[in-house]
Amino acid sequence: MAGRPREFDREEALRKAKEVFWQRGYEGTSLSDLVAALGIASARIYAAFGSKENLFREAIAHYLAEEGAFADAALSQPNTRQAVRQLLVNAVENYTRDDRPHGCMVVLSLTNYGRDNEEIMAWLSGYRRERIDGIVERIRQGVESGDLPENTDIQALGDYVATLFHGISIQARDGVSRARLMAMTDIVMQTFDAMTTPPAAH
Repeated sequence: MAGRPREFDREEALRKAKEVFWQRGYEGTSLSDLVAALGIASARIYAAFGSKENLFREAIAHYLAEEGAFADAALSQPNTRQAVRQLLVNAVENYTRDDRPHGCMVVLSLTNYGRDNEEIMAWLSGYRRERIDGIVERIRQGVESGDLPENTDIQALGDYVATLFHGISIQARDGVSRARLMAMTDIVMQTFDAMTTPPAAH
């Protein structure tokens, strides 16, 4: 039928919204930014997603299932050292790509917030804490399986890796090059090895 409006593609709209939130952050993204990016009227956005907050939550879920999926894949490696190295190397590769915003959407899209957004901030920081807990748990598994020595400080080593993992986002967003961040991961692994050296036999 001629003149009929093009079918609304919800998945495509979500993908475009994700890019805007990722680039500008939650508070930095206005409804007019979303209207411009999605090419549909605000009423259509509300009809499809309910609210800016709901759209953001769906965009984060979409990000975690796609661009953010490398982290779970890396941590599922059977060797703990390899899992940690792959997590950090893949973070550098993913967070410095030229074809999308730099850094991690979950880390960067809402860190400071107005009073109106405390709930969504808490929700997002929950995702970040889950990632930290997952890294610590992966190191715990390494100790339990005998992959890492029993004297490993599981919490401190896990927090160290998680801090660097999240810090790569900030560095990438600020324009630190892929080569520099890769060199940093080499230093991390040297420290990892030093912290997971079995005690010398007496």
